[in-house]
Amino acid sequence: MPKFFLEQPVGETAVLTGETAAHIAKSLRMKAGEEVVLCDGKGYDYGCIIEKITKDEVFVRCAFKTPSASEAVIWVELYQGLPKGDKLSDVVRKCTELGVSAFHPVLMHRSVAKPNAKTAAKKVERLAKIAREAAAQSRRGIIPQVFAPEDYKSALQKNPCDKTILFYENGGESLQNILRQYAAEQVKSVALIIGPEGGFEPEEVEYARSLGAQVATLGKRILRTETAPVAASAAVFYELDK
Repeated sequence: MPKFFLEQPVGETAVLTGETAAHIAKSLRMKAGEEVVLCDGKGYDYGCIIEKITKDEVFVRCAFKTPSASEAVIWVELYQGLPKGDKLSDVVRKCTELGVSAFHPVLMHRSVAKPNAKTAAKKVERLAKIAREAAAQSRRGIIPQVFAPEDYKSALQKNPCDKTILFYENGGESLQNILRQYAAEQVKSVALIIGPEGGFEPEEVEYARSLGAQVATLGKRILRTETAPVAASAAVFYELDK
């Protein structure tokens, strides 16, 4: 059953417009009487029946409301060292599918990309759209938030999560041991810190440690900056989303 996010509150009936209506009518070629799922982006799904389709609108009747079953029990935020080119798009798309709920592009010492305010605003807008599309495709209950790029220290100082893990290319603690410890403590939220293409400066690692972060390794092989967050997120959800 197709799933879509709705901007306005969902009541007994709803009217879908814009890209959503066009997708239902033209791409999926759905008809009156067929069912769709609408999500309010706050963790609730609404089972709806299409009543009428016009040129620009789709009218639906909501039959039931239920908590989104696809959201993880662990809240994960990703602090990604700002990479070159379009790599961040893939990171947001894949990690949204896995369950990450917030993305923080971070300017680190070895970040090559240095966007200005205007460029950064356009990029965040595009990334937010990617997060929305990936959330709908993977049947998420929320749309992950994409924050504007921020410098390393400022971003980490605002980190709201219970626990923080920095993945260091030069080694660290066993991720499995860390996550089993978190499971035993019933940790509710985790921040993951990934470096840019050139990795971390030692001072950045020590700064994260000073704020309580644990330094972990993703194994014997060095992963690309766009691969590491996918591997790290998958491991976290495997161990803690139970």
